[in-house]
Amino acid sequence: MTVKSSKKSKAWVVYILRCADKSLYTGITNNIEKRFTAHSQGKAAKYTRSRRPVELLATSKTMDRVAAMRLELKIKKMPKEKKLPALKDSAGVKSRKRIRVVQQTSSFTRESLKTVVNLWQIRLKKLHPRIAIQGSPERSLFRIVLEDHHDRYFLLEQISPKSVGHKKRIAAILDLLAGKKLSRIRPYLADANGHHIVPYKNNFWQMSPFVQGRKLDRDKYIFEKWRGHALAAFLINLRRKSRKLPLANFCNVFSLKNYVYKLVREINLFNKDICNEVNGVVGFLEKKFMPDYEKQPLAFCHGDYHPLNIIWSDDDIQCVIDWEFCGYKRDLYDAANLIGCIGVEDPQSLRGDLAISFITDLKKSKIISKTSWPYLLEFIVALRFAWLSEWLRRNDREMIRLELDYMRLLIDNKNILQKSWL
Repeated sequence: MTVKSSKKSKAWVVYILRCADKSLYTGITNNIEKRFTAHSQGKAAKYTRSRRPVELLATSKTMDRVAAMRLELKIKKMPKEKKLPALKDSAGVKSRKRIRVVQQTSSFTRESLKTVVNLWQIRLKKLHPRIAIQGSPERSLFRIVLEDHHDRYFLLEQISPKSVGHKKRIAAILDLLAGKKLSRIRPYLADANGHHIVPYKNNFWQMSPFVQGRKLDRDKYIFEKWRGHALAAFLINLRRKSRKLPLANFCNVFSLKNYVYKLVREINLFNKDICNEVNGVVGFLEKKFMPDYEKQPLAFCHGDYHPLNIIWSDDDIQCVIDWEFCGYKRDLYDAANLIGCIGVEDPQSLRGDLAISFITDLKKSKIISKTSWPYLLEFIVALRFAWLSEWLRRNDREMIRLELDYMRLLIDNKNILQKSWL
């Protein structure tokens, strides 16, 4: 499967970043300054978002987008020590001055954080600002790892006042799931009064045990079979433990169908340059998926389930994080989101061992209805509209183009993929 580009621009480059954890990230762009700034601000890729600050090591010569994608894929498949030399060996490579963007420092002093931590009756021993924290940084105003006098590690987060109600709901759900013996989750800590969100001097705080994970090999993890088994096992357990969850609200179930239609209306008004492509994708979804959408059963879902929202050990899941979008959705939601997320990293992974083992285990468990499975590819395509919305909001033309190409790749290869999956 290949993605064909309709653009003939020669302005694309391949670039390599070094992340805070010393891992390397390879990408392509047609605006390196803008793209590097986005990485530095945590707005470009999930991988670099939790591994800042980043450092730009080198870029290739300019080339068309297809050539850049091929070079990017070639470098991604190489061992770490060979990536940078391979890029530098490319004709006309531009070695750039290494730029290091330091994350903004906190306005909170050690003493003020010590007082906050004490609200949970925890004695602060040491702050660890250099420890990389997984998960989306946008979901808190400030966060830091700390250590107490018993050598235990915690994650302290400052919460926006607007999100306090939502955060309380998530904390309550995680508590309920923990009470049902769902393993591999990290419930928030309650203070002496049983509160998970604690106010202090006009700020709101939450705290949870910190789990240190193993970093993913970005080039390999999307093909590793054992991860597919582990990801399926957690989802199966979640589905079984969340049945008849007391906080169920079936009057406020997220409708992916309505979300897509609302976004398309906005695109037709404000993004004329892509409306024909987008309407073509919607036409594909309207053949069967949209008319039958409400027939798919509901189930409690994580809402953003994919390998980068997992804290991994060497051979298993330690913890599943980032429950911001959890709730009752159609039963294919989490499975479709995960497969779509690994596929956008490398389309070949859509037929790889991780995806196949993941789907096989879910089918055997029967946690997803037989009537839902035939719509797996359409569900993946529909979910990509959420990502498209994010790139439109940021006016990131590069990612908008990549997202549309990915949707078309999925549609064009529907028969091949369904044969592999189902």
